[in-house]
Amino acid sequence: MSRRDEYVCGIDAAIDVVGGKWKVLILWALDDAGTLRFGQLKRALPGVTEKVLTAHLRELEEDGIVRRAAYAETVPRVEYSLTPLGVSLNEALAPLGSWGRRHLLPQDHHDQRPA
Repeated sequence: MSRRDEYVCGIDAAIDVVGGKWKVLILWALDDAGTLRFGQLKRALPGVTEKVLTAHLRELEEDGIVRRAAYAETVPRVEYSLTPLGVSLNEALAPLGSWGRRHLLPQDHHDQRPA
């Protein structure tokens, strides 16, 4: 994915990377699990289509947020995990998740992830 040349501020730049619902949820799923295969990620994100998941994983990989490891086995295996940049992005998103839990979720959801 090609990024814009100019941003108004840091939040504008960050939203350009994680824009949309699914990318943030992909990051949280990988943060919880460490490493997941495509099917595991799809099951962790109810409602995401294969096409959308594939496109977002490619974009996150291009941006250096997600690492894709392919293994040449009898049944090919591909695993996804966060890069150090992805880990730092999740750390930056954590306060946003806390805000959402405090202000938007019913009380019985406060301790659940994703944010």
